[in-house]
Amino acid sequence: MQNRRQFLIATTTAASYSLLSRTVSAQEEKRTRIILLGTKGGPTLTTRTARANPSTLIVINDVPYLIDCGYGVSRQLISAGIALNRLRYIFITHHHSDHNLEYGPLLYNAWVTSKPLKVDAYGPPGLNKLTRDFFEYQKFDIETRIADEGGGDLRKLITVHEFDQPGPVMQNVDVKITSCRVRHPPITQSYAYRFDAKDRSIVISGDTTYAPELAEFAKGAEVLIHEAMYLPAIDNLVQQESGKARLREHLLAAHTSTEDVGRIAAQAGVKTLVLTHLVPGDDPSITDEQWSEGVRKNFKGRIIVGKDLMEI
Repeated sequence: MQNRRQFLIATTTAASYSLLSRTVSAQEEKRTRIILLGTKGGPTLTTRTARANPSTLIVINDVPYLIDCGYGVSRQLISAGIALNRLRYIFITHHHSDHNLEYGPLLYNAWVTSKPLKVDAYGPPGLNKLTRDFFEYQKFDIETRIADEGGGDLRKLITVHEFDQPGPVMQNVDVKITSCRVRHPPITQSYAYRFDAKDRSIVISGDTTYAPELAEFAKGAEVLIHEAMYLPAIDNLVQQESGKARLREHLLAAHTSTEDVGRIAAQAGVKTLVLTHLVPGDDPSITDEQWSEGVRKNFKGRIIVGKDLMEI
């Protein structure tokens, strides 16, 4: 009898522990996650470092929110364990090719999976045209597959939302998303995004030079994900591009030095600063310490040098 009682107690305890573990696991899965998909700045591809072109994923209540679609984003999503047919929301910061080149192909890659999808895409003017032009480019294939293989029409499954002013972008029960116009000449329609979820507030700078308004926008956020430029390596980068003086002028006018990134993070008062869109992002000689050194002059919080597929 005693053995039976002990067995029942042990079984009940184990079952309770198992249920608790599953509950904790489910809660853990639904926490807000940040996954860096591509951390290299610029349109070129590289074999010198393991960095893909720019893209960041935020998963809120198990729903993916994708920011930018640099080349390779489809494979990076798969590598991160995110099935393409889970794609639900896309946000484009601006229309440089390293941020939107795989936008159309990603929609297509998600469409040809076994499950239907519905995607809302948000971004500055030009996003509607980018979407329509891709559909026209692939019109023959899309219509052939609908007729030959069945399934829904991709062109009816994507809803585009353009905006040309900073402010509210979208809101649902899980998150409020707002935008801030940043400074990325010569492009005037370039935006940062802020995601205010129930458990975390996250700001993504997009491409920008030093912009005090971004610091104000990021106040109260837990995490700031900001582009970074390592000035001592810029001359080498320019030389690789045949010494183009105009490229150097653009980089200095349109991107943010590590020292200035530190200033923005300090002014915003964020707890964690993540460096991404690294320029140059294909120079393996630059160490994490070198990326952090300039930032640390002005920011005393946690600094993370982003790497592809890193989760924060």
